[in-house]
Order: sequence, then C-alpha cells, then structure tokens
Amino acid sequence: MYRLGEQYVEHKAHALYLLVYYWQKLFSCCDETKLKGTLRNGTVVAAKVLSTESKQGIHEFLTEIDTITNVRHPNLVELLGCCVQENSRILVYEYVENKSLDRILLGPNNSAADLNWELRSAICKGAASGLKFLHEELDPPIVHRDIKASNILLDSNYLPKIGDFGLAKLFPDNVTHISTRVAGTTGYLAPEYALHGQLTKKADVYSFGVLIIEIISGRSVSKGWLANMDKLLLEWTWQLYEEGRLKELVDPNLKEYPEEEVLRYIKVALFCTQASANRRPPMPQVIEMLSKPIRLNEKELTPPGFIEGSMSTSKASKATITSNLRTKDASSSDSSIPFSSAPVTCTELIPR
Repeated sequence: MYRLGEQYVEHKAHALYLLVYYWQKLFSCCDETKLKGTLRNGTVVAAKVLSTESKQGIHEFLTEIDTITNVRHPNLVELLGCCVQENSRILVYEYVENKSLDRILLGPNNSAADLNWELRSAICKGAASGLKFLHEELDPPIVHRDIKASNILLDSNYLPKIGDFGLAKLFPDNVTHISTRVAGTTGYLAPEYALHGQLTKKADVYSFGVLIIEIISGRSVSKGWLANMDKLLLEWTWQLYEEGRLKELVDPNLKEYPEEEVLRYIKVALFCTQASANRRPPMPQVIEMLSKPIRLNEKELTPPGFIEGSMSTSKASKATITSNLRTKDASSSDSSIPFSSAPVTCTELIPR
C-alpha cells in the first residue's frame, strides 16, 4: 500500500498518477516547475511540471515520453510515469541527487572545486557512453539534439545521466540524415544543423565536444565571449591549440591533474567540433579516444565550426562557418579553404 495524504492506494502506478495530479493542481500556473517527492515505499522521484504556456509544446512532451519509455541505460535518466490532464503535463523521473552539471560546474558558488579530474573524466566518459547507446544500440537510433551541461544530471556518486529528451529525434532505417526545424541551445549547435537544418548523429557529437571543453575549462559556452577577449570559448580553445598553450584552458580549480590525459581530452573535443560533420568521429571512436592513451592523428584536425555573427562584437572570426560550410584561414581573412567530405582517421598507431 502507498500513502498519499489521507489516501491509501494499492498499486504504484495509481500512486504515481495521484502524485502528479496533486502536483498539477498546485503548480498548473507555472511554465515549468521541477519538484521532488517520495512514495511510501521510499522511492524518491522528480517531476517536471509544464503548463500550456510552456515552450515545450505537446509534440515535444509526447516525444519525450515515447522516446525514453522503454530506454534503460545507467547514463540515461529513467522515466517512471507521466500525466496529461487539463492545462498541465507532468513527467515523473527517477530523482538524481546532485542535479545538473551546470549548477556544479558553472554555478556562482564555485562548486567546481569539488570536481577533481577523476570525476570530470568519469562524467565525460559516462555521457559519451549514454550517447553511444542512443546512437548505436537502439533501433531506430535516437539523436538527442540538446546535449548541454544543464541536461547532464549527476547522481550521489556523480554518475552522469543524460536527461530532457523533448527535442530527441528517431532515425528511420537506412536514413543517414533528416531535415528538420532547428531546435537546441546556442553555442552547442553544429553549423550544418543550425544553418541548414541537416540533422545527423554528428550534431550530438559536436554538442558533446563543446561539453568536454566546458567540463575541462569550467567556463560556459553560453556566455558567448570571454572577459577582455573578442572570442568565443571554442575559438579561444583553437587558438590555444595552435599556439601550443592548451594548458591555459584548464580550470584553475583543478589543482592536480594528469597533463597528457587532459590535453588529449581537449584535442578529442576539437575533433568532435570540426566544421564538417564527416570529419567528426562517431561516438564509439570518441569513447576509445577518451579511454585509451592512444596518439591522435592531429594532422587531420581542422578548425572548429561555429556560426558567423554569433560573437558579441563585430570583429571577424578566424574560424567562422559561413553558409557554404567554409572556414576563414587564420592567416588571411580573404581566403577560404573548403573541407573534404570524406571521413578521416582520428587516431594513429603508436610505434612499438
């Protein structure tokens, strides 16, 4: 038996329904409210309450339910129940104790000091494992479309779980890409998707690369520009790479870390954010590059892509993607170098 107020109900499903119903009555005027609750058997749950005015429409809401109802993976948030009634829609999830990565990593209370390199590395690899499951182990595959720090939740052991599948897309069999309306978060959007609405798994790979840079640097890509600089975080990362100064990107809160491994992670992020989607590695290869001390094939590495005009100043970017997917050469603002459409090898064998 489960107790809700003065009522006793026999089945867990009924208890969940009544729980979200009461939440709906209390918070039906809210655009989005996230709540914590406990069932009588001790199950702690989290509810996302959306009103009819929410930016997440009924289509996105139903997509989120349909997408993850039967999806189970340690690095994905589990959906426990849902409710659609009157003016509100409610999703009930497993409760994740440490909330979202952005609150710890990018919040105002300097909580990032609690994230040592071991934890940051595990978060990167765990999120990568969740994406690999979505891309490679489901039929049909799922493209999340909104990978970012606020959608990476951390449990009591800082195990990362990907959440918020409201923008996710299912890929039919034998389809390599689809054209769709652009949705997601500025700073994380792959250029071919943001400019042309061309969605592939590589759009998630790009977002994941941005996420790695945020995790290592402790800086937010959504801030748009760095203090005293006319550069985006991704552009600044590429500049440091070209100048051999990647250590300057590392979060000052990281007092001790394996330098070679951290620099490899940054370079993996640069491979993930290359302007041409075909030059980005698939998630299985990303996991291999993160997990093993292998030599990266840096001669194949090209500048990252981002959207021209996204900077807060009028200064021309050195690696800005235009509508024909070209990047401005760092040595000349007038020349353009087209990218090859052929896939590249991101790793190379280390001689014995």
